[in-house]
Amino acid sequence: MKTQFLKSVLGIAAIAVLSLGLFSFETPNKITSTTKTVKEYPTLHKTVKINDLNIFYREAGDVNKPTILLLHGYPTSSHMFRNLITDLSVRYHVLAPDYPGFGRSDQPKMKDFDYTFDNMANIVDDFLEKLKVKKYSIYLMDYGAPIGFRIASKYPERVESLIIQNGNAYDEGLKDFWIPIKKYWNDYTVENGKALEGFHSPAGLKWQYTHGVQDTLKISPDNWNIDLQHLTRKENNEIQLAMFYSYRTNVPLYPEWQQYFRDYQPPTLIVWGKNDYIFPADGAYPYKKDLKNLEFHLLDTGHFALEEKGDEIANYIFKFLKKNNIK
Repeated sequence: MKTQFLKSVLGIAAIAVLSLGLFSFETPNKITSTTKTVKEYPTLHKTVKINDLNIFYREAGDVNKPTILLLHGYPTSSHMFRNLITDLSVRYHVLAPDYPGFGRSDQPKMKDFDYTFDNMANIVDDFLEKLKVKKYSIYLMDYGAPIGFRIASKYPERVESLIIQNGNAYDEGLKDFWIPIKKYWNDYTVENGKALEGFHSPAGLKWQYTHGVQDTLKISPDNWNIDLQHLTRKENNEIQLAMFYSYRTNVPLYPEWQQYFRDYQPPTLIVWGKNDYIFPADGAYPYKKDLKNLEFHLLDTGHFALEEKGDEIANYIFKFLKKNNIK
């Protein structure tokens, strides 16, 4: 009798505790789009005509909220931001274009288009003009850094903040990976270019996504298989080599971008995969010299940090933007 009574009391107590929500199995501090109080936004897949080119882009969120421009790296596309777009769109308007020759954007022939960082920045600049975006934060990663820094230093009054993830603006960041590329800059030959083609081969792509990560099983092979869809187009190999060669034009601009940091002091968040061989953490630390309003995080992962640390990066972004009243 007493045993039965005790079981009944414990059962009622357990139901009461659960109904009051005293126990939660949700990850602490995890910001998700599934909360009932937060409106979910689908990612829209769009195309806009820029200088007679069809530029593909992903868009999500409320257009009346602050805009975050996501600029992808080599050798990928806006696909690298697919999860971050969903995360950020619950509070922000998010845009992620594909550059010409990348992703689902048009790939004009090399004789008709300059595959340079100056020209890619012009395309992104015109993209923002076409969409009438006047204020924005910029997420800069890999190739997105020199493209974004060109825009930011040209229109400092439009930039609300910078989010830098494995994107370089200092000589200290060009380490061993860049030795064969610098050789190509200094001796522009077919032979030296041939030595770089392995970076966008299937094995090279897989290495870029998996090197330095904590668990390779968490990295989807879809990443490099999707990249190969544009990398295997006719003439795309030559396009990638042209971009490698054009990267040399970024280095002389480093002092100009560093002066922009010092003069305008944009609020800046650094979320950097510290195990990245391409852009090692050596390139992250110098930002501390020039930026006063800087939040700095090194993450235990590789080059494509979003693949393994996407939730963590999204949370850092939310907290950083809120702290700087960008909401």
